[in-house]
Amino acid sequence: MTDSLAKGHGDTRSRILDVAEVLFMEQGFDGTSMRSITSHAGVNLAAVNYHFGSKEQLIQEVFHRRLTELNRIRLTRLGELEAEAGGASIKPSRIVDAFFGTALRMASDVEGGGHTFMRLLGRTYTEPQAFVRKFLAEEYAECVEHFLAALYRALPEVDRNEILWRFHFMMGAMSYAIAGTDALQLVTGKFDDEDPSRLESRLMSFLLGGLRAPLADFGAAQ
Repeated sequence: MTDSLAKGHGDTRSRILDVAEVLFMEQGFDGTSMRSITSHAGVNLAAVNYHFGSKEQLIQEVFHRRLTELNRIRLTRLGELEAEAGGASIKPSRIVDAFFGTALRMASDVEGGGHTFMRLLGRTYTEPQAFVRKFLAEEYAECVEHFLAALYRALPEVDRNEILWRFHFMMGAMSYAIAGTDALQLVTGKFDDEDPSRLESRLMSFLLGGLRAPLADFGAAQ
């Protein structure tokens, strides 16, 4: 991360958020000091305290400013699909795209900061902190509730608890994928093809395959 990039255009509050977002993604929450944030943002500690009050509140605002918009877009898209369906159930693939595809498209936005944020979000899921986990659960609650309801209607033959598990697995797969390939490379070696533009099609195919997979026969396993 370069100082010239961090000290670019924008008001003080936005600049602090932009810098914190990158540093949290690169170094983690515990590894990022307030001094590092103020240094890269070209502000003093008083400015951070004025706008955010504390490091914990700054972390929450980093998530809030993009998650609010991400979930708004998701719910808007779901509403459009419901209107088009006219009371009928929506195809599961379209529900999955409205939720996960929207996030992946944000992750492809390198210039607007979406890529950095989604990598931070992915890292947060794999390295959770209690207060961040609680905050994210509150941020996601309404949006996830609507999408799960849509999946219940679309897949009436599937037990709701099974849908919850699969949604959980899908969230995990997406989070791990957008967090970057560094961790997987430690195990598998370097990918032959790391083109980020192909992530959406690869991951969406995987997610839909998991959602549509045959139900486990728990009786046979006992």
